[in-house]
Amino acid sequence: MIFDEILINIELAYQQRKPFVVYKKPNDDNLNALFQNNDKLFFLKDYLQSGFVFAPFNNKNKTVLLPFDHCESFEFKISDQNINIKGNDTIINKNDHLLKVNSDKHKHIELVKKGINFIKKGSALKVVLSRNEEVVLGNSKISEIFNELIYKYTSAFVYIWFHPKVGLWMGASPETLLKIKGIQFSTMALAGTQIFEGNTEVVWDEKERQEQQIVTDFIISKLKNKDLRIGKPFTLKAGILLHICTKIKGNITEDFILEDLVQSLYPTPAVCGLPKEVAKDFILENEEYNREFYAGFLGELNKTSRANENETNLFVNLRCMQLKDHIMNLYIGGGITKDSDPENEWKETVAKSRVMKSVL
Repeated sequence: MIFDEILINIELAYQQRKPFVVYKKPNDDNLNALFQNNDKLFFLKDYLQSGFVFAPFNNKNKTVLLPFDHCESFEFKISDQNINIKGNDTIINKNDHLLKVNSDKHKHIELVKKGINFIKKGSALKVVLSRNEEVVLGNSKISEIFNELIYKYTSAFVYIWFHPKVGLWMGASPETLLKIKGIQFSTMALAGTQIFEGNTEVVWDEKERQEQQIVTDFIISKLKNKDLRIGKPFTLKAGILLHICTKIKGNITEDFILEDLVQSLYPTPAVCGLPKEVAKDFILENEEYNREFYAGFLGELNKTSRANENETNLFVNLRCMQLKDHIMNLYIGGGITKDSDPENEWKETVAKSRVMKSVL
């Protein structure tokens, strides 16, 4: 199957209301596709199962599973030569959109102020607060938007996912939740945001460095492994944005339980806050909209590799969007600490929304 055929199959599966996922891992030229052979909605029962998982932000809700043994799968190499950037016919009612953005600005700034007060009272170290933004689509095909994502975000986990009983999501996430291959695992701490202006040698302010250290310390505490290899913080480019990233690696111990590790890491401090449960409760009570699968995780669970090893590749569902009735819902947020400035936090969400808007 060639790339153009995959795009055609994406459109056909969507029109025929058949579950599927097509995805590409960061800095990888392999495209993977799973087309489920029925429309049954499977849920993850335990972490011994194999398939593509799609987990919501609220970890008390069920995780959706596309089981490998219920799917037709394809994998092939892609290149710039077989990705065609054609541009889209996206139509935005500019006046209505501007009114909604202005309304969102006041609402989001008030939410950030509430989060800062919550932190200053000693209730939390960090809270990640988000909003959604609507863009009306014209004649754009979902496969064309996915095509643009692949072309523009080579260093991200790029995907399009659909189930008729859940909906259609796509995105380009810069953040790894967990990778496991053989006896080794790796994850990352990600925080801070700047707009890329042609140079990755940038200066990070104290607020962003502190936020990133909070995330790093949390992950290390959850891994409980004496043999961790912790890299130095570096600037990671993801599309038009820059982030501070620290890579963390280690070996799996005899008492390793995959489910325990995933549940301890998710939702991550990069999308939730610290302490995790306190921050999550604040988010659910104050954001006034349902994140659904935004800031959850997705990816391969227990996939058999060519070396006959089980591999798990899970990513945080960031820089994502959901299609509802020809309206694309964009999900964007930012980490709030005691030193946050509400106006700057709003500007950060605007910059992040440009990541998705650049393909619409």
